[in-house]
Amino acid sequence: MTKKYEELIGELKEIVRKMEDGNTSLDEMITLYEQGMILVRQCEDRLAEAEVKITELGRES
Repeated sequence: MTKKYEELIGELKEIVRKMEDGNTSLDEMITLYEQGMILVRQCEDRLAEAEVKITELGRES
């Protein structure tokens, strides 16, 4: 199932919170960073898809 953009952003915010809390080990920080980068790419994909749809709708008008 594809996650909504808002869900991805929520997950990113949670990762940032964990990274900033001061109780995260270096190994966990690296893992969180990797997860965050995956989420960022997914967000970029969703935004690109939305841009294409908006462009297509603009042409139809």
